Parts: sequence; C-alpha cells; structure tokens
Amino acid sequence: MPLVRIDVPEITTPLEQEAIGEVVHRALVEVAGAPADDRFQVITSHPRTGLVMDPTYFVERTERALIIQITLNAGRTTELKKALYAAIADGLHEAIGLRREDVMISLVEVAKENWSFGGGVAQYAQ
Repeated sequence: MPLVRIDVPEITTPLEQEAIGEVVHRALVEVAGAPADDRFQVITSHPRTGLVMDPTYFVERTERALIIQITLNAGRTTELKKALYAAIADGLHEAIGLRREDVMISLVEVAKENWSFGGGVAQYAQ
C-alpha cells in the first residue's frame, strides 16, 4: 500500500495536480506492482515560501519543481526503484511538460505491520 504525498508550487493548476496524481499512481501500479485500487494520495499546493528547494542541488530546478514522497512496504530492489523514478519523471514530462529535473522523489520504506487501513486494525499484521 503506497501512501503518496505530493507537494506542488501554487502555480500548478488543479488539472495539472490531477494529472500528477494519475501519473504517479500509474507508475506505482505498472512498475512497483501496487494494486490498481490501492490509491491513497495527498496533494498539497504551497505558496512560494512554503516549498523550499535548493535550485541547484544535484540538478537545476525551476519554479515548477515539486516533491513526491512515497511511503510503501519495504523490500523493493534498487533497480525497481530507479525504474519507478524514471517512470514518474518521464510520465510527468509527457503528461504536463514538467522538466524531469523538477521532479524530486523520496521513498520511505516501512514494515507491513506499520499500516492500518482503518478500524484500528493492523491488517497486514493479521
């Protein structure tokens, strides 16, 4: 179960935000093997001062740069993670013209017992 947090600059339109969510979900399903109906995303728009990203750390970023944080079960290979990063960056470039350099992605891996889908139950720990 991935939980995705997407932080975008306020210049990102609602239609672009929707497309970003679609691209990330599609990549998780097609590359990482997430179930198609397993979509949990929080998309937040920030004013310029609310989304601080160094403009030159490792790559040159523009004012359209965004951050994607994906919390998911531990255990995926480095190669799969690289493929996921590429699928998301390429997909966003194709869908909304976002520069690949403007896509920052962080994966947070957790043990399965760290999830509760509701009801106060750790469903994976059963």
